[in-house]
Amino acid sequence: MHGSRSDGPRRELGAFLRSRRERLAPADVGLPGSPRRRTPGLRRDEVAELAGVSSSWYAWLEQGRVRTSEQVLRSVARALQLNADETAHVLSFVEHTARAGRPPGWVSRNLLSLVESLAPNPAVVLDPHWDLLAWNAGYTALLTDLARLAPKQRNLLWLVFRWQPARTLLASWESEARSLLGQFRAQAARYPEDGRYAEVAGELLADPDAARWYDRRETSAFHPAVRHFRHPVAGDLRLRYVKLAAVDEPGHHLLAYLPDDPATEKALQALIE
Repeated sequence: MHGSRSDGPRRELGAFLRSRRERLAPADVGLPGSPRRRTPGLRRDEVAELAGVSSSWYAWLEQGRVRTSEQVLRSVARALQLNADETAHVLSFVEHTARAGRPPGWVSRNLLSLVESLAPNPAVVLDPHWDLLAWNAGYTALLTDLARLAPKQRNLLWLVFRWQPARTLLASWESEARSLLGQFRAQAARYPEDGRYAEVAGELLADPDAARWYDRRETSAFHPAVRHFRHPVAGDLRLRYVKLAAVDEPGHHLLAYLPDDPATEKALQALIE
């Protein structure tokens, strides 16, 4: 069977399942161990039995040779003891559709107005590659003036990993950076033909931390949470991340940073005065 670029998502799914199979020990799923095992993790036939599918079919799944249903992937996810984020990542491969094209960097007037109206609360518009398309004065004051960066550097992943101040600005930099990278990897895996994902990944892999975590095929999903910032001017800030999808602009998201306490609210206002 000859592969094609359209087979990319299935190959990526197979590689992810294989990586999770290899991290499980027989004892983890109630199977007896054996000193004769030469490789780590479960065998394919063991996962197939746990998931209720044939051994040959599961082998084809890991090889990226078959399409499958949500029901079957849920069974495989349970067999591999995937967590909620990993299960969501696996299920995202059930249907792979291309996004409608639009001019690069395009943002509607409605989204631009909304971003501006949220100031002094930081807000930004993201495209599917985490490129930053629009931002307000609050976002500039919290991080940096994105207009001074090269267009290819106006990317949330680039800021977190390649913009050095991020490591001190974010109090929990490692956990937040890993989560963001996991979200990016989960998204990029579904669009292997999209050159911008590869371009962003190439920039990130120049960072040793990003390269190490990316190689582990870690994935995650966005969860609303309170983030702690240590701002050089405003001091400690506690901000709630809110991410909203633009229904009339598929792939675009509004990311807003809302104050979680009165002190943060006051400090944000002072930053842009």
